[in-house]
Amino acid sequence: MLLFLLRRIGVMLLTALCLTFVVFYLTNLPAKLETLAKTQAGSRISDAEVASWLERNGYARPMVVRYGEWLGVVPGWTRADAEGTVTGRCYRLAAVEGEAYVPERCGLLQGYWGNSTRFRAPVSDVITARLGATGMLMAWVLIVMVPMALVVGVMAGMREGSRTDRSLSTFAIASTATPEYVSGVFLIALLASSTVGLSPLLSSWGWIDGPVLFQGNARSAMEQITFWNFALPVMTIALYGMGYIARITRASMTEVMTQQYIRTARLKGVSFTNIVLRHALRNALIAPFTVIMLQIPWLLNGVVVVEVLFSYPGFGWTLFEAAVNNDIELLLAASVVAVVVVLLTQLISDVGYVWLNPRIRIS
Repeated sequence: MLLFLLRRIGVMLLTALCLTFVVFYLTNLPAKLETLAKTQAGSRISDAEVASWLERNGYARPMVVRYGEWLGVVPGWTRADAEGTVTGRCYRLAAVEGEAYVPERCGLLQGYWGNSTRFRAPVSDVITARLGATGMLMAWVLIVMVPMALVVGVMAGMREGSRTDRSLSTFAIASTATPEYVSGVFLIALLASSTVGLSPLLSSWGWIDGPVLFQGNARSAMEQITFWNFALPVMTIALYGMGYIARITRASMTEVMTQQYIRTARLKGVSFTNIVLRHALRNALIAPFTVIMLQIPWLLNGVVVVEVLFSYPGFGWTLFEAAVNNDIELLLAASVVAVVVVLLTQLISDVGYVWLNPRIRIS
């Protein structure tokens, strides 16, 4: 197991290095840098002024060198003006962080993430706050989505071909086939609109105090999460993700229920409930466990539509703002977080797969 973990960690580091370089290259294309210069210095500056701005801010150096500076393996660029004032990457980051000491290297390995041009704040502060908000959303989605999906999948797989199986399978397929921007808009119109849906009817009957049953804007959840301001974004994501997990669980449960040891247990007179809970369920959860772990990267990167739709300033909303405003440092930091989350969940998935399936451990 230790050798397996060491190999996987080595592959993870190499993968992370390659992926971050690809993202760095795409976010530092000449057109992107020109847009950044015009955003920061003025949209009407000439090409010569753009080149001068890029030179003053260290963007005119070779791509590989700047990637090494961003990682922290190459000393940060410095530049002295005519008056002898020295500026550079590490000087600016030290000023932002409020530090008197200027290090020679200031990159990802040293804990320097840069400064956000969109939010005018250190990238580390922006990422930390937004990740906390999205982490809360992800936690509630998993709490709602995983049990619902497992129950639907197990109930459908227990009686293959029955009316229950067909009904639950249809529901799972329909939920997966409906994108978040469709189900989110539908839920807002149904439950969070003061003109259409259920809210005007319930308000006219006196069953609710306010004009709407649920809040279609989840920004207030940043200060205090309540059922009324957080239920719609959670249900929008959970409905889309649970269908896939339920279908995998149903297929795995159906396969397990046809195994020889299940038939033997039934011939010995073991109750159907004990067969499902004690013999079939653990083996049936091997494939769904892997799928559930792979849902975590999707939740982190796939909540962009939902967070923008419900105005919830989490990681996805921040990634959208960084892309729209060409915030290179924030985009790079977000890509690092996404890569780390994907690789860690894959590692946990592999380890959990070995634990759930003893045959893999023996081999």
